[in-house]
Amino acid sequence: MFGLIGKIRATPGAREQLAALLIKASAAMPGCRSYVVAADAAEADALWVTEVWDSAEAHEASLQLPQVRAAMAAGRPLIAGFAERAQTTPLGGTGIGAG
Repeated sequence: MFGLIGKIRATPGAREQLAALLIKASAAMPGCRSYVVAADAAEADALWVTEVWDSAEAHEASLQLPQVRAAMAAGRPLIAGFAERAQTTPLGGTGIGAG
Protein backbone atom coordinates (compact mmCIF):
# COMPACT_ATOMS: atom_id res chain seq x y z
CA MET A 1 0.00 0.00 0.00
CA PHE A 2 0.95 3.64 -0.43
CA GLY A 3 -0.03 6.50 1.84
CA LEU A 4 0.16 10.26 1.99
CA ILE A 5 -0.59 12.65 4.82
CA GLY A 6 -0.53 16.37 4.07
CA LYS A 7 -1.52 19.68 5.55
CA ILE A 8 -3.11 22.29 3.28
CA ARG A 9 -3.61 25.89 4.32
CA ALA A 10 -6.71 27.43 2.74
CA THR A 11 -7.03 31.11 2.01
CA PRO A 12 -8.77 32.90 4.93
CA GLY A 13 -12.36 31.76 5.24
CA ALA A 14 -12.16 29.17 2.44
CA ARG A 15 -11.46 26.02 4.46
CA GLU A 16 -15.00 24.59 4.28
CA GLN A 17 -15.28 25.26 0.53
CA LEU A 18 -11.90 23.63 -0.13
CA ALA A 19 -12.78 20.64 2.05
CA ALA A 20 -16.06 20.12 0.19
CA LEU A 21 -14.24 20.26 -3.14
CA LEU A 22 -11.66 17.68 -2.06
CA ILE A 23 -14.27 15.34 -0.60
CA LYS A 24 -16.44 15.49 -3.72
CA ALA A 25 -13.49 14.81 -6.03
CA SER A 26 -12.47 11.74 -4.02
CA ALA A 27 -15.80 9.92 -4.50
CA ALA A 28 -14.71 7.40 -7.15
CA MET A 29 -10.97 6.90 -7.45
CA PRO A 30 -9.82 3.41 -8.47
CA GLY A 31 -7.25 2.02 -6.05
CA CYS A 32 -8.12 4.47 -3.28
CA ARG A 33 -8.82 2.68 0.00
CA SER A 34 -9.25 5.78 2.12
CA TYR A 35 -9.31 9.53 1.55
CA VAL A 36 -10.02 11.56 4.67
CA VAL A 37 -10.23 15.35 4.80
CA ALA A 38 -10.08 16.75 8.33
CA ALA A 39 -10.15 20.24 9.80
CA ASP A 40 -7.11 21.16 11.87
CA ALA A 41 -8.28 21.69 15.46
CA ALA A 42 -5.80 24.51 16.16
CA GLU A 43 -5.49 26.34 12.83
CA ALA A 44 -8.72 27.86 11.49
CA ASP A 45 -7.78 27.69 7.81
CA ALA A 46 -5.88 24.38 7.75
CA LEU A 47 -6.91 20.93 6.53
CA TRP A 48 -5.23 17.55 6.84
CA VAL A 49 -5.66 15.03 4.03
CA THR A 50 -4.87 11.39 4.77
CA GLU A 51 -4.81 9.01 1.80
CA VAL A 52 -4.35 5.24 1.49
CA TRP A 53 -3.89 3.71 -1.95
CA ASP A 54 -3.32 0.23 -3.31
CA SER A 55 -0.06 1.53 -4.81
CA ALA A 56 1.87 4.67 -5.70
CA GLU A 57 0.86 4.01 -9.31
CA ALA A 58 -2.86 4.09 -8.40
CA HIS A 59 -2.30 7.45 -6.71
CA GLU A 60 -0.42 8.80 -9.72
CA ALA A 61 -3.17 7.60 -12.09
CA SER A 62 -5.81 9.38 -9.99
CA LEU A 63 -4.24 12.72 -10.87
CA GLN A 64 -5.47 12.24 -14.45
CA LEU A 65 -9.12 11.58 -13.51
CA PRO A 66 -11.47 14.30 -14.80
CA GLN A 67 -12.99 15.02 -11.37
CA VAL A 68 -9.55 15.28 -9.77
CA ARG A 69 -8.22 17.60 -12.48
CA ALA A 70 -11.35 19.77 -12.15
CA ALA A 71 -10.96 19.89 -8.36
CA MET A 72 -7.30 20.87 -8.66
CA ALA A 73 -8.19 23.73 -11.00
CA ALA A 74 -11.09 24.91 -8.83
CA GLY A 75 -9.10 24.51 -5.63
CA ARG A 76 -5.98 26.46 -6.62
CA PRO A 77 -7.46 29.89 -5.77
CA LEU A 78 -8.61 28.53 -2.38
CA ILE A 79 -5.15 27.31 -1.34
CA ALA A 80 -2.78 29.62 0.50
CA GLY A 81 -0.05 27.00 0.73
CA PHE A 82 1.05 23.54 1.73
CA ALA A 83 2.75 22.58 4.98
CA GLU A 84 3.82 19.21 6.34
CA ARG A 85 3.71 16.23 4.01
CA ALA A 86 4.62 12.62 4.66
CA GLN A 87 4.70 9.57 2.44
CA THR A 88 3.85 6.38 4.33
CA THR A 89 3.51 2.64 3.84
CA PRO A 90 0.20 1.68 5.49
CA LEU A 91 0.28 -1.77 7.07
CA GLY A 92 -3.45 -2.18 7.71
CA GLY A 93 -6.15 -0.94 10.03
CA THR A 94 -9.84 -0.34 10.37
CA GLY A 95 -11.41 0.72 7.11
CA ILE A 96 -8.52 -0.06 4.77
CA GLY A 97 -8.21 -3.82 4.99
CA ALA A 98 -5.00 -5.79 4.91
CA GLY A 99 -2.25 -5.12 2.37
